[in-house]
Amino acid sequence: MRLVPAPAGSGIVFRRSDVAKVSYATSLMRQGVLISTTEHLLSAFVGLGVDNVIVEIDNLEVPILDGSSLPYVDAILGAGLKRQRRKREYMRILKPVEVRENTPHGEKFIGVYPGEGYSIDYRIDFPAPIGKDHFVGDLEAGAYTGLIAPARTFGFREDEAMLRDMGLIRGASDACAIIIGEGKVLNGPLRFPDEFVRHKVLDLIGDLALAGRRIWGRVVAERAGHAMHTALVQRLLRDRSAWELTTRTEPAENRSAAAFEPSFA
Repeated sequence: MRLVPAPAGSGIVFRRSDVAKVSYATSLMRQGVLISTTEHLLSAFVGLGVDNVIVEIDNLEVPILDGSSLPYVDAILGAGLKRQRRKREYMRILKPVEVRENTPHGEKFIGVYPGEGYSIDYRIDFPAPIGKDHFVGDLEAGAYTGLIAPARTFGFREDEAMLRDMGLIRGASDACAIIIGEGKVLNGPLRFPDEFVRHKVLDLIGDLALAGRRIWGRVVAERAGHAMHTALVQRLLRDRSAWELTTRTEPAENRSAAAFEPSFA
């Protein structure tokens, strides 16, 4: 995979250089060309304020690396970012948009609301040893690299065979995810005591990037996941009265990944 600088106004563009719905990861498809597991890379772009970049990839899946977005963040920062003169265009939320799902275990929920900055309030509730947890933060505070990027994806050992049969997690191993089994973390230690909910926030940031602009507002989620994250994006895009495209009064220029050509295997 290679990241190529792009002119202001280009946005984030994926190009398959070779040539579905997936409920456990975020996928992009256009004209029959599929790219999977984009959320960690997209999350890194949003967290670092990268607005314009071309992602060239010759495979079905974006590399999972260590299961977090930190390797992408480190590589992008190592290569450098180019500040562009055109102001960043935001999707400013004007009214609430919500998605709810009733399940045998209770309601799942995600909503986006008017507000300043890009605040996220996320609650999770999983079987032991994860349990219930809660994270609140704001991307405008600039703490993505330290607080969110290192949080790794996680999965239950009992689900591994099913996911592989579905053609997923083909390159997964204990080195690229937190593995849970027998009621405990099998490959600790954790990077944060609340690493699980932090990773859900990481995923959310990447999934909401599918809206095409950085959110200006407040996001609240409870027991949501990729499917609900992307359902919120779809509902938001369908309701043109719920948002407006605007720039901020303070300088928030576009950024592009600069001269960044590492090979992620």
